[in-house]
Amino acid sequence: MSENALIDLVQGMDHLPVVPLLGFPGIQTTKSTVRQNMFNYGLHFRSLMNLVKRYNPDTMFMMMDLSLEMNALGGPVRYDEFAAPSVLDHTVVTEDDLEALYKINIRQDARINGFLETMRLMVKYFNVMPAAYVIGPFTLASHLLGASNAAKATIKNVDFLHKVLDFTVGVIKDHVDMLTKAGAEMICVLEPSAMGISPKSFGEFSQPYLERIYTGFKPYSVLHICGNSSHLVERMADCGVQGLSLDAGTDLVAAAEKVADKVVIIGNVPPVEVVWEQSPHEVYSFTQDLMRKMSPFRNFILATGCDLPPDTPLENVQAMMNAARGLPLDAAPEYPEAFKEDEAAILAALS
Repeated sequence: MSENALIDLVQGMDHLPVVPLLGFPGIQTTKSTVRQNMFNYGLHFRSLMNLVKRYNPDTMFMMMDLSLEMNALGGPVRYDEFAAPSVLDHTVVTEDDLEALYKINIRQDARINGFLETMRLMVKYFNVMPAAYVIGPFTLASHLLGASNAAKATIKNVDFLHKVLDFTVGVIKDHVDMLTKAGAEMICVLEPSAMGISPKSFGEFSQPYLERIYTGFKPYSVLHICGNSSHLVERMADCGVQGLSLDAGTDLVAAAEKVADKVVIIGNVPPVEVVWEQSPHEVYSFTQDLMRKMSPFRNFILATGCDLPPDTPLENVQAMMNAARGLPLDAAPEYPEAFKEDEAAILAALS
């Protein structure tokens, strides 16, 4: 047994675990929009349910929403029909602005509670590990301050930035606690805004706050940074996290050679350049090649580098899953055993 529970889990499995970051393409199966799923916990669940039936991934994440905590704090958010929600503007300029946010209890937010209801349904009905996302501390600070203001604050307004980060840690720990109590078995912290800062700045403005979040963390813990995070991999592995989700811009083998003795490496089939754009045969071949490259490492979960676009061809996801499981390219299995109850009974309970 290691000190890393996720390493123990992966090394104890009889197959290579595969976890595409998959939620949004589920809208194709329910003929719905991203916006509808963001506001309807039952529809969100049904979109995920159809994906679980079709692919039976080792872990199923909810849809990735980097605006969720900002929305709960009253920030302006844009809800598109066929794209992830996005934050429109920053809300914190002064210390008074920050102080006012302490009065908001995100545990009472309607959208966060909707996601919690989706998680409870996943726990109740899925035989695959239910997983969720929360935003990272520097990324939420960048939403609150504005991305350019947050970047400048790492040099010109350090004390205030640390005050904002102290606040964001509290918000995120609240969200983690709610998701944990709802039954999430894995939680990935999304820290994409850290990609643009130096390892030194990461060590001051992200890492210590991530460490605070991961202290006492009960679910399996994962950290994700979008883009090429090669310059941060070693810092990321020292945050107290169990797994690193690395995007397509990062050399996975090089990263694994640096840190695979500490953490599980998760990734990194390109979600756009491969799974969205290429043919099923090309997706299948790319996945096989990545598996061959990563075969020396036992601390590996095959995944997409980031979340898949809503209109990703479902046959391309199938090609990735089939390659991962050693099935023929044209195999189309279904997995009713992925549910704890009969599918018809689940749907009846939701109606």
